[in-house]
Amino acid sequence: MADAILTPDDMLTRPEKRRRRGGLWRKLVLALVLIGLAPFALTLVYVVVPPISLPMIGRAVTLRDVDRRWTPLDKIAPALPLAVLSSEDARFCMHNGVDFGAIELVLNQGGDRGPSRGASTVAMQVAKNLYLWYLPTMVRKVAEIPLALWIDLVWSKQRIIEVYLNIAEWGEGIYGAEAAAQAYFNKPASALTKREAALLAVALPNPIKRDAGEPTRRLRSLAGLIASRARASGEILDCVK
Repeated sequence: MADAILTPDDMLTRPEKRRRRGGLWRKLVLALVLIGLAPFALTLVYVVVPPISLPMIGRAVTLRDVDRRWTPLDKIAPALPLAVLSSEDARFCMHNGVDFGAIELVLNQGGDRGPSRGASTVAMQVAKNLYLWYLPTMVRKVAEIPLALWIDLVWSKQRIIEVYLNIAEWGEGIYGAEAAAQAYFNKPASALTKREAALLAVALPNPIKRDAGEPTRRLRSLAGLIASRARASGEILDCVK
């Protein structure tokens, strides 16, 4: 009868096997902790370094076009951040990255069927785009809250809206205000009019289907509503001046 072939594991005693398994578990836990802490560390780096979002990275690694031209906030027409905040996060200057009042309102309105709309702030959307895009929805929503609070703590309000306007998706492979302004209006972001800014703002919830350059009647109507809201909310940009 042929001799059995012994593997290194077969030669270990039971306590040694337990120690080896324990070591593997510790390494796994350490790896998960480091992965969890990475976004918090990257947020510190992104105080000064222009960030790249996960959707941009995803397109780049699959060899699809990415059009993003980093543009400082002072080179973007003020009408755009005003329109975007009026549409996406009207209490931007009043909360610390998470609008808990809006979240509670949405949950209460949802009833047994769940919330009927979102309550994501700009900081939460930045967290999603930079770090959480490919996670399952429920996991992502939970993770957005601590990351948004951290982003609001570490970055200025100016930096938050600047990053958001430079990583937001405005069409297939179109990221950021400068690329969107050039693609849809053939002009730099600094020259956007209030109407154009409103059209870009209302395209954000579904930028693949909503074309700011060739808006439908409904999109024009929504843009008019946002433009009116922006005119009536002059103080919304106080914290980014």
